[in-house]
This record gives sequence, C-alpha cells and structure tokens, in this order.
Amino acid sequence: MASKISPLQTIAAGFAQPACRRAPRFILPFCSQSQPSSRRRISSSRAPQEQQAVSNSIPRWQQTPPAMKAPVRLRESPNKTEFKVNSDPAVLDNFYVRMLGQNGDKLLSEEVKWQAVTHKSFDQGRRGFNDRLAYFGKQIILLQASLALVQNPTAYAQPSKPDPFERLPYDSAALKGLEVLSQNTRSQLTRKKQMSALARHYGINEVMRWVPRMQHDLTESGVDTIYTHAMYAVIGAIALEHGSKVANEIVRDRILKPLGFQIGGSA
Repeated sequence: MASKISPLQTIAAGFAQPACRRAPRFILPFCSQSQPSSRRRISSSRAPQEQQAVSNSIPRWQQTPPAMKAPVRLRESPNKTEFKVNSDPAVLDNFYVRMLGQNGDKLLSEEVKWQAVTHKSFDQGRRGFNDRLAYFGKQIILLQASLALVQNPTAYAQPSKPDPFERLPYDSAALKGLEVLSQNTRSQLTRKKQMSALARHYGINEVMRWVPRMQHDLTESGVDTIYTHAMYAVIGAIALEHGSKVANEIVRDRILKPLGFQIGGSA
C-alpha cells in the first residue's frame, strides 16, 4: 500500500533540494565573454599643433596670447579710433640708448624691454605690464634720493623759523643734516611733474604703450603718472637683471643728477 504524501511535504522537499538552474542560452555569450570598455577616440590632427608652434615662435610683446583670447566678444566694438603705439624695436632701442647711455639697448632682455614701457591699460594687460617693476624701481630711486640728501645736507638745508618763545632745539654733531630727510624736501625734487619731464626728454612718449581714457586730453588721462611709472619700471628691471650696483649708478647719473641732486660720491 503506497504511502500518501501530503502537498505540504512535497513543497518542503522542493525547498530542501539545492537550487541548480541553468542560465538561458541568450545570456551565456554576455557572461562568458568580457566586453571591452568603450573608449572615446579623439582624432589627432596636425593643424592645432602647427598653430601652437607658430604662436610660440612669436614673442608675447608682439601678440596677444591665444589662450587669453575669448572665443566671442561680449561687448560691442567701441566707436573710436585706436590709440597708436610703437611696435618698432629700433625706436625702443633708441630710447634705451638715450636714457641709459651707450649700449643701453643691450642691458635688458627683449621681452623685459617691452614690458617696462607697457601699461596695464594696453591690451587689457594680456601682454604683461610694468606695475611690479615700477614698485621695485621706485623704492630704489627714493633710497638713492635720501642718501644724496644726507651726503650733502647743506645744499638742501632750509632756514628754520624763529621760535616765538625763544626756545633752542637740541643741537648735536651726530644729528646734523638729518633735517633734510623730510618728506617735503625729497618729494619736491622727485615729484612726478619733474620725472615726467625727464622721461619726455629721453623720448619715452615715443615708445610708451598704453590706452588713455581720453585720447584728446592726455593730461587728464594721467600721462605724467604713466611716464613716471615707466621710468621706475626701467630701474626695477635693471636691478633684477644686473643687481643693485648697476641700478644705483644709473639712478644717480641718469635720474638724480638731471633732477638737480648734488651727488657727492658713489654710494
């Protein structure tokens, strides 16, 4: 007599057996074969490389770096004539010869010579500008001006005003000559009007690269400040490339003496 098996026992026996299933045939090729990862292929062309080589051969002072150009112009072109500046290296060399003396055009490298006479308003500052060189050169000129005042204090001494209470200031031999180190004495001899006139004498107006705010009025556009900073920048560039000794000699001979300083000896 056959034993009867209940439906619950049949279901329990099915769960007790290990599950052994065979994957469908259409899945096997995808599981057995490793698919290569899709990679994006970029076709290499020689045109961009050739353009990059051409742009690298042109110095920065002569062109705007391609990487600093916007793909589209956000503002419309202004309806005004372009302010013409010098682009001839021979004219620039003549300026350096007039300012620095014989072989003055060979003291600085080609790129630095153009950077020293380039204001940040020119080409939006994308070709380099002279702000940092001017700051460094200004400190050198002011230091040499202070030394010139101390070395010859009698030439710049100003008569003291009488004291209404008949008081006498402290007098010491070690302190004689220090009264000429006032801000007024030094600023009167090195103010930007005189520095700008000296820069024009050397011909910096022929080589300065900048864009004035008002082309019809250069004075209101700050031309005196622009020329003075360019003179500072030339001195700063010389100090960086040739050291303080050469820069100090040029400051005393080519700037301070024409401005009226009495240079007693080498500092």
